[in-house]
Amino acid sequence: MLYHRENILASLGVGDSPMEHLKSEGDINLTSRRTEWMAQNLDPETRYWLEEDGRYFLHQALSTPCLDVLKGASGSAITTHRGGDLLDFHGNNVHQVGFGHPRIIEAITRQMQDLAFCTRRYTNIPAIQLAKRLTGLAPGDLNRLLFAPGGTSAIGMALKLARTATGRHKTISMWDSFHGASLDAISIGGEAVFRKNAGPLLPGCEHVPPPDPRHCLWDCGTTCSLKCADYIEYILKKEGDIAAVIAETIRCTPFIPPLDYWKKVRAACDKYGALLILDEIPIGLGRTGRMFACEHYDVVPDMLVLGKGLGGGIFPLAALIAREGLNVAADQALGHYTHEKNPVACAAGLAVLDILEQDRLVERAASLGQTMLQRLQEMQQELPLIGDVRGLGLLLGIELVTDPIKMTPANDQAEQVMYQCLTQGLNFKITMGNILTLTPALTLTDAEMDQSLQILKRAIQTASR
Repeated sequence: MLYHRENILASLGVGDSPMEHLKSEGDINLTSRRTEWMAQNLDPETRYWLEEDGRYFLHQALSTPCLDVLKGASGSAITTHRGGDLLDFHGNNVHQVGFGHPRIIEAITRQMQDLAFCTRRYTNIPAIQLAKRLTGLAPGDLNRLLFAPGGTSAIGMALKLARTATGRHKTISMWDSFHGASLDAISIGGEAVFRKNAGPLLPGCEHVPPPDPRHCLWDCGTTCSLKCADYIEYILKKEGDIAAVIAETIRCTPFIPPLDYWKKVRAACDKYGALLILDEIPIGLGRTGRMFACEHYDVVPDMLVLGKGLGGGIFPLAALIAREGLNVAADQALGHYTHEKNPVACAAGLAVLDILEQDRLVERAASLGQTMLQRLQEMQQELPLIGDVRGLGLLLGIELVTDPIKMTPANDQAEQVMYQCLTQGLNFKITMGNILTLTPALTLTDAEMDQSLQILKRAIQTASR
């Protein structure tokens, strides 16, 4: 056994079924099924490298032990050290344009030869060009921007700017949300696996239920009455001093809010002087079939946060895009990160935008996503284990349940499906214990789509039996 599983579980205060204990952003790694899969599928050399990984890295939930060792990533697929290819329907959502895109590598290589780093207090042309492109694409008057080396850092800048602009510090965010793993990000986030034992978090962080029609606390049924949005307005009015509502436009599980939800929240924010900050770090830049997910809702936030795919799956790069009227913090450092205007990262970002536009990948995500959603709905009619399928563009989810009436989560079956799919050549993650979350590259071919759906169907059929 690669790790002493029982000792790790005990140190975390987790029993034999950690899936039940910590519903989370990703599949929990400390289960007997993962141990069995690794024992059956990993060769001695891979096991050696995983042992080395466990020897030098601090152990943490969701990634200790790691599933496997990679040696390659290209297009829609990843390749393990032992030579197995997997269509990657996870990719940490950095692979909108696929892994290792040659045009991005070319842009990075060219920029490294010209200007590899930009020291603070100076600027550079690639950074200015990328800022101009992004603000030009963003809706409304989102005309000001700051770069950061990662999405979590960009969230931190958004929180600081909201405090400066409003003179308030309180926020409203969602339970079950994820905005990053730093202390400020987990304060507004709602994932137990990140908040557990973290000590005092930021003050003033109010949390509300997410707009999830499948698990509505107000029992709205099939006709949503937007009581979850009313609850946000109630808190805004009751508190009277909320700086910002911050949330993922669409939770990447995915939970897809009703069409009028964000309009109602936007109106409530305007009424009570709060800013609206939308986190599109994993889902922006075309994944939902629009360049930005908020465009589906015809809403312009006060701030929009991007990341992950912005660096082309090679460089860490994120952006905070804000309304013109929020350019009010000239006397303080909102970010001031060492790699804030890294010219190589910005060259990658420019190449990403070129590829999205020239190869019409946003339109591709919309059309292919609609096809996949229809195929999954047909699969749902055949397989009672599928309680719900949902999606927008190439952001898709399959919710597995043991009781379709009570929507009882089928956590064990979800794990079984995931590991069988891994064995057959398909990688994805499980969220909230029972949701198969599917986020392929926007470059996915029709043949790759067919292959992935066949693997999924076989695995769910097996788990159903």
